[in-house]
This record gives sequence, structure tokens and C-alpha cells, in this order.
Amino acid sequence: QLQASGGGLVQAGGSLRLSCAASGRTFSNYVMGWLRQAPGKEREFVAAISWSGDSTSYGDSVKGRFTVSRDNAKNTVYLQMNSLKPEDTAVYYCAARTLWGGVDPLTYGYWGQGTEVTVSS
Repeated sequence: QLQASGGGLVQAGGSLRLSCAASGRTFSNYVMGWLRQAPGKEREFVAAISWSGDSTSYGDSVKGRFTVSRDNAKNTVYLQMNSLKPEDTAVYYCAARTLWGGVDPLTYGYWGQGTEVTVSS
């Protein structure tokens, strides 16, 4: 089970930190990802982090602004979002998969319920 939290309303240029707590499986066996879906748009890859956290990957639209991290002792993955823009408004999902590589949301087999982020201009 994946439980995302930390979403909310923020002004453009502000920051938010999302968290995703995992339970029920061995957390360190999974690559963790953050994906988002804006109204009327397809689900989009945001970031991913490898099993131990030594590798990360980011979508082009968030590179340099967002940072993904994980704490395997706490079974939690984080997404620090800085310099937020109105186009970052979306529901953000954490997800898990066993293999590294690729940005296709369909490669993630386990999904949390999502947390909503709204960035006002």
C-alpha cells in the first residue's frame, strides 16, 4: 500500500514536499516513482529513484526544480518541489515497480491514491 501526502495550494515560486509512505512489501525491493496528472492531460512521469537511492531520474519539465529522495528505514519516498509553476498543478501519485529505467507510467505496477497540488499564479 502506498499513501501519498503533502499536497496543497501554493503560490508560484513556492515549495512543497510530498511524502509517500509504503507498507505491506519490502520497500527497498522497489524503484519508486512520482507521476502526475493534470486535468484533461495524460499521466506524466515526474521522477524516479532506484532501490538504494543512488540513482535518480527526472522529467524534463521538473529538472533542476524537483528532488526525489527516499528513506528505506522509514519506508518513505519524498518529492521536494521548489520554484513551483502553475503548470505543475496536478494530482501527484507515488508508484512502485521492480525494474529501473523508462518513463512510461504503465511500467509501474503499484500506485498510491494521489495528492493534489495546486499552484496559483
